[in-house]
This record gives sequence, C-alpha cells and structure tokens, in this order.
Amino acid sequence: MTANNLNDDWWKQAVVYQIYPRSFKDVTGDGLGDIAGVTEKMDYLKNLGVDAIWLSPFYPSDLADGGYDVIDYRNVDPRLGTMDDFDAMAKAAHEAGIKVIVDIVPNHTADKHVFFQEALAAEPGSPARDRYIFRDGRGEHGELPPNDWQSFFGGPAWARVADGQWYLHLFDKAQPDVNWKNPDIHEEFKKTLRFWSDHGTDGFRIDVAHGLAKDLESKPLEELGREYSVVGVLNHDFSHPLFDRREVHDIYREWRKVFNEYNPPRFAVAEAWVVPEHQHLYASMDELGQSFNFDFAQANWYADEFREAIAAGLKAAAETGGSTTTWVMNNHDVPRSPSRYGLPQIKGAPYHQLPHDWLLRNGTTYPEDRELGTRRARAAALMELGLPGAAYIYQGEELGLFEVADIPWDHLEDPTAFHTAQATMDKGRDGCRVPLPWTAADEPALADFSRPTPADDGTGENHVPLCAAGQFGTGDSFGFSPATRAEGVTPAADPHLPQPLWFKDYAVDVEQADPDSMLALYRAALAIRQESLTATRDTTAEQVDMGDDVVAYTRAAVGGRVFTSITNFGNAPVALPDGSVVLASGPLTPEGQLPTDTSAWIITQ
Repeated sequence: MTANNLNDDWWKQAVVYQIYPRSFKDVTGDGLGDIAGVTEKMDYLKNLGVDAIWLSPFYPSDLADGGYDVIDYRNVDPRLGTMDDFDAMAKAAHEAGIKVIVDIVPNHTADKHVFFQEALAAEPGSPARDRYIFRDGRGEHGELPPNDWQSFFGGPAWARVADGQWYLHLFDKAQPDVNWKNPDIHEEFKKTLRFWSDHGTDGFRIDVAHGLAKDLESKPLEELGREYSVVGVLNHDFSHPLFDRREVHDIYREWRKVFNEYNPPRFAVAEAWVVPEHQHLYASMDELGQSFNFDFAQANWYADEFREAIAAGLKAAAETGGSTTTWVMNNHDVPRSPSRYGLPQIKGAPYHQLPHDWLLRNGTTYPEDRELGTRRARAAALMELGLPGAAYIYQGEELGLFEVADIPWDHLEDPTAFHTAQATMDKGRDGCRVPLPWTAADEPALADFSRPTPADDGTGENHVPLCAAGQFGTGDSFGFSPATRAEGVTPAADPHLPQPLWFKDYAVDVEQADPDSMLALYRAALAIRQESLTATRDTTAEQVDMGDDVVAYTRAAVGGRVFTSITNFGNAPVALPDGSVVLASGPLTPEGQLPTDTSAWIITQ
C-alpha cells in the first residue's frame, strides 16, 4: 500500500488511474474488456505506483454512449462480468493497496431503465412520468418539440413518445434526463451510493455533476430555448436553466450525509464544467470533496496557458476550505495529449478546435509531429505530477499512446459521430478509447477495411479503402484479448474498436524493457512524488517567475528540502537553479541546461 493510502483523506493527493473497462483488458475473448481483466492487471497498476483506480461505467447498458446509458445502477453488465467479479476485483485492489472509485451517472438513465419503462407505460402527469422531464409539444397537434434545444450529441434534445409527449435528453436519445425535483430519484441514487460503498468502493466520480438541478418552470420553454443554448454552460450568476444552478448543491449536501455513514467517509469528484469561481462549491468538504480542474486538458502548448491553469487550480483548492485541486491531462472524452501537442498550436483557438477538425478528416488536415508531441507530453507529465492535489491519469497515457485518428467511420461507436452534422460535425471520442496494447508479440494480421463500390458486381474486385493501407489489425490483439474465447472452442473476436498496427511499438512489454520509455518515466515520477512530495502532507505550491517561456513552481519536499519543477516552453535552453536534478523528461544539454519542451525536477537542501 502506498503511504498516502494509509490516510483517511488519501484522495486529496492521490494519483488516480482511469480505466475505461471495455478497452482495458479482455479475459473472455469476446473483444470487450471486462472486470476480470482489471483484476488480472492489478500487479501492473501496483507497479505503476497509483493510489486508486477509477472505473468508467461497467453497468448493464446498450452502449448508446459507451456505457453512460445505464440500465441498472446496481449491477455489472453481463458482457463485462458479474457482481462476484466486481467483489473479487475490489478485494484484489485493496490487497494491492489500491483504492477503488466508480462512475455514477445521475443526470440521466438509459431508456431501458425500469423507471423510464414505467414512465412510458404510464399516462401524462402520472407519478412515474414525473421521475423524468416530460412536456407537451408545440404546434397544433404537439408535433413540434417544446423548444429548439440541441443535444450535445447532435439533433434535437427532445424525443417524442407514442402518446405525443416529449422527453428531454441533453445527450443521446437513449439517455432521458431525470427530474431531480422528484423524491424517488433522490432515494434511488442514495441507495446506489450505499450499494457500491458496501461492495468496497472508496469513492465516486460524478458524471455531469453540474447538470442535475434544472429550472424549466420560471419561463415558457420556448422562451428558454431562445434565451439559452444547451452548450452555453459557463454562466457566472447561476441563472442557466440546465446547468450549475444553486439548487444542485442541496443534492450534494444530502449525499455528504451518506458518505459520512462510512469510516473513513467516502468522497466524490465532480465532473463540473463551470466557471472557475464555482468549482470550489462542488469540492466543498460539505459536498463532494473534489472537482475536476480541466484547464490542463484544455490548454494549448503555451507557457501562459499552463501558468494560468496552475494558478486557477491552486486558488480553487484554497477556496474549498480543506480540499485540494485535481490535475487532468487526458480522459475518455478528449484527444490524447501527444497528438494534441504534436499538431500545430494556435493561440486563442476555441477548445480543441484544431484536433477535432484533424480527427473529422481522419488525421489528414494537419501534420502530426509525433516526436514533438511525445517530447511535450513527457514534459507535461512532470509539470503535472509534481503539483500538490490529485492527479488523474487516463489508461494508455502512461504509454504515450497517440489518438487513433483514422478509425473507419463504419467501425465507430461514439454517438457524436452519427448525430452531429454540418457545422457541428464531429467524429467523436473513439480515437482515445481503442483497446490497450499489452504484448507486441501478439501482433494482429492486416485487416481489410475496404468495401465494394456501388458498381461492384459481387466479385469483390472493386473496393474503396476506408483507411490507410496497413493501418489496422484483425485476429490477435496485442494481448488485449486471449487467443481463444473462455471456453476454448471458437476464435477470439476482434477488439470492439480496431487497433492500429503501430500500437506494437507502444505495447506494455516493449515499454517495460525500455528504461527511456514513457512508462519508465511515469513509474519514476510517481515514485518520487510519493516518497518526496506526498509524504510531506503539504498541499501548497508557489509559482516562480523564470521568464515568459518557463513554467516553474516550488513546494516542500521531505526532510525540509525544497522541490522545484521547471518546464521550458521557449526556443532556447534555460539555466537550471542549484540543486540535484532527480528526474528530467529528456536529456539536458551538454552544459547542463534545460532544452526546449523539457521538464526537470530539482530538489535542494
């Protein structure tokens, strides 16, 4: 067990490893990662040096949105295992000294959830319908939606049911928003929090935490539709009818009472896309305890953007009155950082506009400099991991994986790719969700992702390529799946998303054998963080001015020493202060200076 995990408030400085279960490790051979796969790789996670694992949804689901369309909040998807598998995984994690965090999705359920099925069977105005947000439509016969809100995945945010009413779904049509003014919803989720806590869960990640409380009554819906757009979530005055309302904090104060029923108390981290001055409300010790700081994930490779992100994170932590901030470079919703940093950088461009445009065109619009992207991702890792607070690592980040930009469109799973159009067209998030490569020797054969042209006569001779030749594999899966299904009879299925053949160079066993790999850098950084920084229990840091092109900060290290992290964004090497260089993201110059796009950790007496 890490020394940090001996503390009841372990989560304040935890390194949390996010697992997207369907893409982590498959033990049954069906092409989907599973809970038993997490158990199988627990030693890998322990050796990496993380304090906790966070599992994205593994509940029964039709996968309309990668598992975030939850049919049953208190069970495991049969394709991913059983409750016994979960209990075994939690036990293995705790024996390895690793905490367990699970995803809770309280803004919406799946359309197959028992509550929604009851709502469909009930009449308008019934108690069952009141658990969701049903409204009558506009037009002579109610044939138009209540207003013109668009969902985040494209298309109208309202869907019509057989009796003519419409229900709100801010995400996929299969994800109806629940009504948090209904007491049944409160009891359902408190029951869910207790269920997973009783099964060994130490904490929770709260999806769309800023979206639960809604006000659709203060003004006519049509007027609200004109006044507010669904994507306009960053209000400063709590006035948006859908997001970041004051009433949402009443819900989390209620949840805090549930968390405090356990010893040690459970904690939660909010996925709350809100203005910086509101982050601390979600992270209050009277509410969830922590809130994601997404500034790192959004920043382009400019020193001032990262300085501002660090300042905002430390300020938000101080305002919580006892919590800490979080640092997030990657997750299951954003293009991977080595690709982001390897693409051209445009100052002031909207959030990830260029990477999304690059993805939309299968990675062909802009050059991806992978060497540059890797160098910057290594530097960013040290800049992030030296900071006080919790650091969240997304699976494959420690391998330096790039975004898989050219997945054939007919192999995509993310609903964004299918529901957005025209100016809002987006290929989606599948490029960062491709199953992990574990062993280079289990290299797949070349896949034929081509299809007959309309003029094809059925002989298969005329084909249109759907991806670059030689890009993707079929059959073996770099050790993601076993060679055969569990019963050992039929061949294993291909991974649910295709793996590119270049994954071979980033397989875990390849990087474990390379002392200069990204994996080796992460292991070294997490060990130093644990032994020299987290052990102090000091959660403060101070930025240091070393020029416009440098991001530097100091904090306390064990033994009364001082830790300094320096990242050079400039074009010329910079001199390092006195002290011992305990880790660097790349080689220093022959003169001992810090090159461009490089970070160094220094400890002084």
